[in-house]
Amino acid sequence: MSREPENHGARMSFADTMSYTDYLGLDGILDAQRPLSDAHDEMLFIIQHQTSELWMKLAQHELNAARDAIGADNLPRAFKTLARVARIFEQLNSAWDVLRTMTPADYTQFRESLGQSSGFQSHQYRLIEFTLGNRNRSMLKPHTHRPDLLATLEAELARPSLYDVALKYVSDQGIDVPKAVLSRELSARHTPDEGVTAAWQVIYEDTSRYWALYDLAEKLVDIEDYFRRWRFNHVTTVERVIGLKRGTGGTGACPICARCWRSSSFPSYGRSAPGFDVVCLRRGYLTQKEGSVGQKSFEGLDTVGLMRGFVPTQAGYPWKAHGDT
Repeated sequence: MSREPENHGARMSFADTMSYTDYLGLDGILDAQRPLSDAHDEMLFIIQHQTSELWMKLAQHELNAARDAIGADNLPRAFKTLARVARIFEQLNSAWDVLRTMTPADYTQFRESLGQSSGFQSHQYRLIEFTLGNRNRSMLKPHTHRPDLLATLEAELARPSLYDVALKYVSDQGIDVPKAVLSRELSARHTPDEGVTAAWQVIYEDTSRYWALYDLAEKLVDIEDYFRRWRFNHVTTVERVIGLKRGTGGTGACPICARCWRSSSFPSYGRSAPGFDVVCLRRGYLTQKEGSVGQKSFEGLDTVGLMRGFVPTQAGYPWKAHGDT
């Protein structure tokens, strides 16, 4: 039997039709790696960040679809899409393992070639944060030199975030969500709200009755977990490769990455007191001893809880996150 592909129906000539390379635009993609030094590891550094930007583009595409699906009361579609986003962030997490093979000595060989460019300036990262609900208008400043990118970010700030849409959906299902939260300034950062925490608590105390809303909450916290894990891995990679040196963007690299890691897109659900206890009890990080929501003491905090930045301030009570005031 012949082993030649064309004898088994495979097309071997693409002079007059679209090929794999044509469809994917590989010429442009593979020509986009242009090191500015002779350092061997600069290629790794460039490809790591370029592929991350491609994955972020897909994540944003899916987040937009999920937001639209929730707004259209199509939760099955939204859940499928949000699950895909979580897997995308898992893929982004895995990429840090490759970059961590680069040592400080390797990085130093081409660091000066980066100039003032920094991942801190990634407009797609900022767009994802804005879409999830972690909004800060001051973070538009690094993009003012690019009117096109600035317009994209401004447009996102003018529409409800994924979390805004989720809270409206919760309200539409008869759960009491504060009107002040539902009518908030869209471009403003979400802040902890006891009324929102109480709404999530109602859902978690009767999951059988509110199963769809419970599933929605789980999808949100899964994305939050993966996203924050990605940022945590960023912190540890920067510590390994840069250490305490200032980043190329002018910031103290480790401190700024750590602050980004600790930020939350869904504060009343997943991070800040009194909402902190809802997600921690749900995740099994803490064992409830006594008290009501917002006034509980806990025993036990596992490794994941420590990674999320939670520490006891006095004898295990009250709890607060690093950097919280």
